[in-house]
Formats: sequence, C-alpha cells, structure tokens
Amino acid sequence: MKPDLTTVNSPGNRFTDFLALTKPRLNSLVVVTSGVGYLAGRTEAVDLVPFLSTTIGAALVAGGAAAFNQLAERALDERMLRTRDRPLPGGRLQPAAATWFAVILVVTGLVQIGTGANLNAAAIALCTLVSYVWIYTPLKRHTHWAMLVGAVPGGLPVIIGWAAAGPLSAAAWSLFALVFVWQLPHFLALTWLYRDDFSKAGLPLLSVTDPTGRQGARHLLIYTTLLIPTSLAPAWLGIAGSSYSIGAGLLGIGLLAIAAWFARRRSTYRARLLFKATLLYLPMMWVLLLADGN
Repeated sequence: MKPDLTTVNSPGNRFTDFLALTKPRLNSLVVVTSGVGYLAGRTEAVDLVPFLSTTIGAALVAGGAAAFNQLAERALDERMLRTRDRPLPGGRLQPAAATWFAVILVVTGLVQIGTGANLNAAAIALCTLVSYVWIYTPLKRHTHWAMLVGAVPGGLPVIIGWAAAGPLSAAAWSLFALVFVWQLPHFLALTWLYRDDFSKAGLPLLSVTDPTGRQGARHLLIYTTLLIPTSLAPAWLGIAGSSYSIGAGLLGIGLLAIAAWFARRRSTYRARLLFKATLLYLPMMWVLLLADGN
C-alpha cells in the first residue's frame, strides 16, 4: 500500500522532519552546557542579551551540524534499524532541502553569537562545527579512536558559553575536560546497546570489532576512573567549593561502580543502566557547580 502523500508531505509533518534533522534531544545538552559555561565564566551579573544569544546561537549551530551529519551519513542511517526512519533515509526530505536548512541554521547561529555575545565565542562555535562535521564524521568510518576526536566538539559548547562571558582561563578548560571525558563512557555504553546496528553500518567501533566486549570494558573503566580527578579540577582551580567536591567525588565513585558492574558481566541490561547513569551524571554535576560556584 502506498503512503498517503498528502499526510506525509503536510506542513506539520515537514516541520517535524526538519526538526528531526537537528537532533533536538541530543542538542538540548548543547544549550544547557553553553549556558552553564556562561554562568560559570561571568565576572558580573548575568546579562540576558549575551546569555540568550549564546545559548540560542549554540543551539542553531548544533542543529545545523546535526543536519550536516545526517546528510553525510544518510547511507549509513539507511542500514540501521535505529536510524533508517530518519527524514533523509526515509525519503521524506531531499538532500538539497536539508543542505539549505543546515546552512541557514549555522549562519544564523554564528551571526547570533557574534553580534549578541562576541566574535571569540562565534569562532569557537565555528570550530565546533568544523571538527564535528568535517573531521569526526568521516573519521569514524575508519577507526574507533574517532571517539576521542568526536569528544572535542562535544566539549566545546561550555567553552563557547565561557568565551561569551569573558576571557578563557584554566578553569574554563577544566569544564571542557569534564565534558570531554564524560562523553567517553557515555558513548561506549551507547555503542554496546546498539552494537548490532553499528555492525550493519560497518562502523569499526570497539563494540563491533571486539564482540566479547573485553577491550571496550577496559577502555570504559579507564575513562570512568579518569573522570573522578577531572571532575574535581574545577574545585582545585577555584570555581567551586567543598560541597561541589564532595558531590562530584560521590557521583564519580557511583558511576565507576556501575561501570565496573557492567565490565564484570557485559549485558544489554547493564549497559542500559550505565547509559542512563551517564545521562544523569552531567546535569547533576552542573547543578553542583552552579549551586556551589565561587
């Protein structure tokens, strides 16, 4: 039976498809992280104009980057059960329309940050886009180490926010390091959950190249252990106090315990719990940082 094209191509459905190109649930993290960076980096009272310009602009650039990513990976997405119904592999949007949409989002977002905040923040946003779309996206077809490259654009939104508030410092880069390292156990848990899909796409992830999961578990434990001292660095650098340190330490130990539990006996159930724990970890760290920030 042919689909009802009137329904498929209705304005409401087309809006939903364009919105799906931006990966809104994933990129909500960009909005929050850039906002936290601004609040942590400010030296004066919050100015709503640069704050909103930064968070909204970062969301637009991230949405455009996600659209470019889906354009580049539409053939891969078509092979995977989890992604084959996205607008491009599903045939509901054409590549030309998606390209123009991505360009408009990126240009608007960069202008928004550059005029509403400052050019430094806009330049970092541009670096985020380039490193994600034109470095990480093609590299992950060739090596699982691309994960480390992909964690760079994932960590830069907090730097965008800080740069919008004032000069960058070691404390700013400690927040970048926190997000960078956090992404690694988060990503490893995700790739274990969807390892069959990634195998169909031919991506050389650890969960694909080592089906036993032993190598991935070792990486997971190393990165989760590293997250504990990394999470304490903001306090050592003076932008958080003792309450933050205690909370960060407890959260890190708790996450490490769940990672070790998964590493002992690798299963989809345990990977899902670990993935959910990583999703909770970062927002809780931001709450601790803002509540106890100096």
